[in-house]
Amino acid sequence: MTTTSNKPNTWFWIIGVLALLWNLMGASTYIMEAYDMVPKAEKLQAFYESRPAWATAGYALAVFAGVLGCVLLLIKRKLAKTVFLISLIGVVMQQAHIFFMSDIVPVLETYEIILTITVLIVAILLVWYSTLCIKKGWIK
Repeated sequence: MTTTSNKPNTWFWIIGVLALLWNLMGASTYIMEAYDMVPKAEKLQAFYESRPAWATAGYALAVFAGVLGCVLLLIKRKLAKTVFLISLIGVVMQQAHIFFMSDIVPVLETYEIILTITVLIVAILLVWYSTLCIKKGWIK
């Protein structure tokens, strides 16, 4: 008699915790920016002052949905996938403004552009990973 287990492996927990830490860093950055607790470089001041509300809303949606999605993933709820999709929509909203509707890109440092693109890649990977976890039966 054989039994199969849909118990998540160690990597599930490592990825889940790292993703939660990543999204918590994003949420804390959002909060610090929202309450003007971070000094902004002069080159970024005009960008922040002219950013439309919908782009700021996308930023908030991205980071807070990302945190919630990670919590749902770690408590093994498949709702995590839907919440990660919402987070991805927020990332796309924010980055659409950055890359296509503002003039900030030419003044950004290379590492800032790489970090911005990394945010999109991580958001996509979290949607993919939550889908994989559902298929494997790790989250229900």
